[in-house]
Amino acid sequence: MSKKTILVAGGGGFIGGHLVASLRNEGHQIRCVDVKPTEQWYQVFGDTENVVANLKDRQVCQAACAGVDDVYNLAADMGGMGFISNNKALCMLSVLINTHLLQAAVDCRVSRFFYSSSACVYNGDKQVDEDAVPLKEEDAYPAMPEDGYGWEKLFSERMCRHFREDYGLYTRVARFHNVYGPSGTWEGGREKAPAALCRKVINAVETGESEIEIWGDGRQTRSFMYVDDVVTGICKIMDSDILEPINLGSDELITINGLADMIEEIAGTKLGRTHNLSAPKGVNGRNSDNSLIQQHLGWAPSIKLRDGMQKTYDWIRSEYLKKQTV
Repeated sequence: MSKKTILVAGGGGFIGGHLVASLRNEGHQIRCVDVKPTEQWYQVFGDTENVVANLKDRQVCQAACAGVDDVYNLAADMGGMGFISNNKALCMLSVLINTHLLQAAVDCRVSRFFYSSSACVYNGDKQVDEDAVPLKEEDAYPAMPEDGYGWEKLFSERMCRHFREDYGLYTRVARFHNVYGPSGTWEGGREKAPAALCRKVINAVETGESEIEIWGDGRQTRSFMYVDDVVTGICKIMDSDILEPINLGSDELITINGLADMIEEIAGTKLGRTHNLSAPKGVNGRNSDNSLIQQHLGWAPSIKLRDGMQKTYDWIRSEYLKKQTV
């Protein structure tokens, strides 16, 4: 593989940090851009160009894309269901990032552009049953995505399509399904269910509490994809001939109660539960249909949920204990 200069937008974030680690290990020159101060980045590498800047600004995007071969856009205001339910306008403003990056990519003659979309683009009427029928890519239409965050993602997918059609820009789009793993958000309100449940169980074990809170009735179902598999999938999709948005997720379905059971088993404990039925819980059921990626790439995620959750739990516990000693 020829060595490239690559922009990772959102390189200080959870998935972005893991992607940067993989790309730099291949010998590429990496430019990381993130709005957060570097001390808040999840992973920082001394041999990459690390830029703190707001990619909602078009001039920042022009500078970020200058001299770049490939762009991976993972930058967005987002978080778990609690965050996206209460910050719809903020989530939609992420449209400025992808719009300005696409314009800059054309202006700077970028070779390839990857956009990270989300399973939140899928029609809500297809996700009302806990016994979730796996979502195929075509199920995004007729459009009824997650309000705010999902609409922004769906619109930005179309932007990528039209920039490919009108300007000849090489674009690839993946729809992420509930990515989890170490070196990510585990507290503060933006964390997703796997990290939040790990934190709650760890806190209960360490403080002697006897129960944890579950958002919703716990019967809602999801599939969760370990971050290492996501990074592999991103790179495979970028190198593929897949023009339309494609699922990037696991099809290993589990209830939220089942996920809590798994984490308790990892922790060697059994806790009581209270169910907060007024908290945001998202759709009742969501799973990924992986037929298309298997057809095109002959590939599927390899990391089982139990194995990935063990690694995630161990990392969050170490971070939790570090904070207790400060």
